Amino acid sequence: MIIETFRQAIQNVWSNKLRTFLTMLGIIIGVMAVIVIVGLGNGMTKSMRDSFSAMGTNTLSVSIWGYGSRTASVDDVYNIVKKNPDLLESISPQIDFSSNTPKVGTTTYRYTNLYGVDEDYTEMKNYTLAKGRNLQYMDMKDDKQVCVIGDYINRTAFGGNGVGKTIKLGPYKFRIVGVLNAKISDPTMQQGNDDDCIYLPYTTAMRLSQKSTADSYICVMVDENQANEAKAAMENGLYNLFKSDDAYYVYSASEWLEEMNKMINMVIVILTGIASISLLVGGIGIMNIMLVSVTERTKEIGIRKAMGAKERVILAQFVTEAATTSALGGALGIVLGYIVSMAANRVLPMFTDGMDITVSPSFDSIVVAFGISAGIGVLFGYLPAKRAAKLNPIDALRYD
Repeated sequence: MIIETFRQAIQNVWSNKLRTFLTMLGIIIGVMAVIVIVGLGNGMTKSMRDSFSAMGTNTLSVSIWGYGSRTASVDDVYNIVKKNPDLLESISPQIDFSSNTPKVGTTTYRYTNLYGVDEDYTEMKNYTLAKGRNLQYMDMKDDKQVCVIGDYINRTAFGGNGVGKTIKLGPYKFRIVGVLNAKISDPTMQQGNDDDCIYLPYTTAMRLSQKSTADSYICVMVDENQANEAKAAMENGLYNLFKSDDAYYVYSASEWLEEMNKMINMVIVILTGIASISLLVGGIGIMNIMLVSVTERTKEIGIRKAMGAKERVILAQFVTEAATTSALGGALGIVLGYIVSMAANRVLPMFTDGMDITVSPSFDSIVVAFGISAGIGVLFGYLPAKRAAKLNPIDALRYD
């Protein structure tokens, strides 16, 4: 019975191919849009997560501006970490030195990230050493004018042989003691990013900038799953120093990532809702065409009922036909969604300025989109099917 009903539904759909395709168009567009939009959301979330992972989702950023005459020395902040070894692993000052533009020969590097840091900073930021050595404790202690440079500066300014050379940072000369391995594989995308960097001892940066203490720090947590506890420990330590929570600000990369994911998900939900309007339009189209079909096949319905067909058989036939039409539209929408996703993955890199964003359709979104499309066929096909099942066989046979 079920197989026969489905076979008849396929025959009726196939006998009106153009009309069926136009009926399915809303479903096709709706399913395709949902798959592509959810896939784009997945790609954006992955890209955001990768970006934050590169920065370190296990880090806290600490900004200190003081309160009245109260300040916090670097040693004060280090002591907070030492008192919370179960939550805080290490910390480094991060003193902005970018007002002293790097210059090699006649070439100026205006987009270079330039910071005064301690000997643990590069490890905290997931850098590895390519040549030379890293900054050391004695560099901090003696305020040495030495630095470690990123791959971009080493490659473009020194032809890959920067160790031992001299670079000018504003009016000051620094000797390069180490070169960091590249984080970004594409050399054309390195400028202004993680590989376009110069790190010098924070004590030297403080002396040359005439700062008495550091106002920015990067802190590594023991466990990023305890980000709230680690943040609270840092805030409590700073509060004990200043006796006010207006003197500092602490935030974690994992918090930012969570907030960004929430924003992306909200936008995706809104866009998916807009795309789902096509599914609603497609459902209305199916209802309309099924009503037309019932009218066209009134005599056929009358003959079947006169030969003993029950109402539930007629109802099942038309509901199955509507569901089949909608499900076929859903299947075509899935295929089209994959095609559009692959095309988007080729085009997106031209407009995302180096961000690694891809459209990644998920299995869950495909199943949900297909299920909704089939469900729409049943929902919007039920009324015409019920109307067909309720037809009086005598009136149906007399219909012309």
